[in-house]
Amino acid sequence: MVRSLQLYKSFALLFALLTVSVNASVYLIQPSENSYEEIQQALIQAQPGDTVRLTAGRFQLADSLSLDVDGVTLEGEGRDVTILDFTNQLSGAQGLAVTSNDIRLLDFAVENAKGDAIKVKGSKNIHFIRVRTEWTNGPDSNNGAYGLYPVESENVLIDDCVAIGASDAGIYVGQSSNIIVRNSLAKHNVAGIEIENSFFADVHDNVAIENTGGILVFDLPDLPQQGGHHVRVFQNNVTNNNTPNFAPEGNIVGEVPSGTGIMVMANSFVEIFNNNIENNGTAGIAIVSYADEYEDKEYYPHPKSIQIHHNTFSKNGLNPDIESNDLAKILYDLSEGNMADIFWDGMLPLPQMLFGQPQTEKLIIEETDTISLLVLDPIKYILPFFDPIKTDQKEFKGIVRPLEAVKIDAIL
Repeated sequence: MVRSLQLYKSFALLFALLTVSVNASVYLIQPSENSYEEIQQALIQAQPGDTVRLTAGRFQLADSLSLDVDGVTLEGEGRDVTILDFTNQLSGAQGLAVTSNDIRLLDFAVENAKGDAIKVKGSKNIHFIRVRTEWTNGPDSNNGAYGLYPVESENVLIDDCVAIGASDAGIYVGQSSNIIVRNSLAKHNVAGIEIENSFFADVHDNVAIENTGGILVFDLPDLPQQGGHHVRVFQNNVTNNNTPNFAPEGNIVGEVPSGTGIMVMANSFVEIFNNNIENNGTAGIAIVSYADEYEDKEYYPHPKSIQIHHNTFSKNGLNPDIESNDLAKILYDLSEGNMADIFWDGMLPLPQMLFGQPQTEKLIIEETDTISLLVLDPIKYILPFFDPIKTDQKEFKGIVRPLEAVKIDAIL
């Protein structure tokens, strides 16, 4: 009886898939004076399983596009030839806003959106494949905040994408779960790739180059989802992230020093391994607590259970951002100019600063002896006659316990 029920469910699913495939429509749209109306009408009329296909060309758009129908594919002919151009955008907060499930976005570009390029909210199963977002005038505080911007979503795949020129984060995934960001390029953003207040994320085989900070893993207070955890950052090329910070005043990423390779703030169970981290002027990897004031009593501002191992470091800390960033200046003064590959601010709850962290929450570093380390002891920092700096990697050696890989269900 059980087997018969399983077979029935399998046949029912197959029938549903075949029905969608047979009845699916393709809306083919070329650039014209009515591009906005034609694309938006297709996104409204589309049914689950349908495809809105944009030909090669530049689509001049003056208003935001929106998609709220499940199971739709929006595709172009290539991220360098199918371009949604919002340079003359007059209204709308995004280039494209998506609020539906089972969505595939592929092979097109969004340029010069007035606000965020592509914002996805509350979506289950959202795939960005070979998509480019860019502000073509280079780093500028007037650029939109985010390029690829899924929030409050589940099963997020960002694959072979490009994000350039965002005044906050080029690729940002926030308050989400089950996330893969891979094979992508983030360049000339404040934050190249940012995972914020999210659970279970793999960030791998990406290039984060010439941003202010290459890859950020943050957890912030006063958000619906907190306690970011289980994030793996591996096999990325994180180099030359020395662009001056151009975030608008008041943005949290405005506090990131120029020259930061990878930064972890207030997250737990983060594994950073097999990355190439090179020529980041302030630090290769920075582990920090959230330092601003907050009212959220449930928020835990300190990182814990961070593992760093088998990375390649070269020429980091040679040009720290001491002119415009307080953290970089403090590090420079404490180290007497000998900036480190890896920095930890040492901030913990007071009992742990006095008596030590639980064993399962300790920072683990398994790197070659040639890497440089700078760990601040906050208690000794405020007392006279004590050296507040630790530089011996041996104190942080331990058993690496690899995190599990993230798995994402395919979009049917």
